[in-house]
Amino acid sequence: MKAKRKVEEISKEDIQAFLKKNAFVLFTVAAVVVGIALGFTLRPYKMTYREVKYFSFPGELLMRMLQMLVLPLLVSSLITGMAALDSKASGKMGMRAVIYYMTTTFIAVFIGIIIVLIIHPGKGSKEEFGKQQKIEQVSPADAFLDLIRNMFPPNLVQACTQQFKTKYGKRVVHVTVTVNDTLFNSTNATQEVMEITREEAIPVPGQVNGVNALGLVVFSMCFGLIIGNMKEQGQLLRDFFDSLNEAIMRLVAIIMWYAPIGILFLIAGKIVEMDDLTQMGGQLGMYVITVIIGLMIHAILILPTLYFAITRQNPFIFIAGLLQALVTALGTSSSSATLPVTFKCLEENNKIDKRITRFVLPVGATINMDGTALYEALAAIFIAQVNNMEMNFGQIITISITATAASIGAAGIPQAGLVTMVIVLTSVGLPTDDITLIIALYLTHCSV
Repeated sequence: MKAKRKVEEISKEDIQAFLKKNAFVLFTVAAVVVGIALGFTLRPYKMTYREVKYFSFPGELLMRMLQMLVLPLLVSSLITGMAALDSKASGKMGMRAVIYYMTTTFIAVFIGIIIVLIIHPGKGSKEEFGKQQKIEQVSPADAFLDLIRNMFPPNLVQACTQQFKTKYGKRVVHVTVTVNDTLFNSTNATQEVMEITREEAIPVPGQVNGVNALGLVVFSMCFGLIIGNMKEQGQLLRDFFDSLNEAIMRLVAIIMWYAPIGILFLIAGKIVEMDDLTQMGGQLGMYVITVIIGLMIHAILILPTLYFAITRQNPFIFIAGLLQALVTALGTSSSSATLPVTFKCLEENNKIDKRITRFVLPVGATINMDGTALYEALAAIFIAQVNNMEMNFGQIITISITATAASIGAAGIPQAGLVTMVIVLTSVGLPTDDITLIIALYLTHCSV
């Protein structure tokens, strides 16, 4: 009776207020539905690659708009967030954030390993996979050193467009060998000098295109702490970055009205571009199902449970406020590109303090890649199963630790984890060329 009475009490003004408040979310969800329907409708027409790119152009514009705002938003939000906190409060918050990030990443890796061991999607042989292309070999030691190097960029302007990455060159080595046959002929001892030439691979400094988010995060955090400790002397800088942050958020508010259109064409374009799913092999199909199950368990069960255990509040109400950010992440496959939308959802829908969001979100978008960690641990064991290689307990532990560390260094963009996956495979002696078994699926996966 109470429910019926409440329904009867709903007025036209209440409905209008609800629609106005949730217009962004409703438009975005509708865009996803229309995009999926449009994509499957256009698949039978076998559009060419050029036609698909033209069709997806509105979605490409959305990606470019969001990526345009990531750099100034990341820097300004972190600096203002750190400057607004005293060193004691920022240290306490930072410690809690890092502990949370590491905990959820370890849980994601654990889920991925357990699921792939239970389902065993790699049962069979490699024969159903076609001939694969070569993958560049990467030394795990060089990759981890690159991670540390990127934390301290020598040039901040360059860090806005490029990351450090070790490349491999060839060096010709000349070795002189002296052959003495005295041992064989004591009467006529002679010496013969031979020169042997060989090539060896050597690491050389290199650069790859892409924002060095890790380096900018480290610099912004340190710079913000310094400004905060400067009191009156740093007030001018604090006001500047506060104004910059507010201006960027107003730009985000404008772009969000275009977001549903962009998401519609992004999703439809991806569906049109997909290969024929009916031709997918049994192993690959089971692999897809395994990945989806792992991600669903982590996103729908583990994270809401953690939220409830810590806050004692309904996690799904909180998630409802983040719905547009989640849908944007689905469409863009990029946590970095979704960052501006996430700021707006948390601050306006969930009423989170700006001092917290400005610190937690940029750091989380850079180092908290739960989906990547789960995916890479699962993929490593899947590749071992395809090659009929049994992983012992020590190797599984190595995979879990390496996948966690590698996910921290992965950029928040699509395909970023392909490089870090090489580190995971190398750590346990798995063939890195077999990444190409799952490369087509990796291009469409989205980190949690």
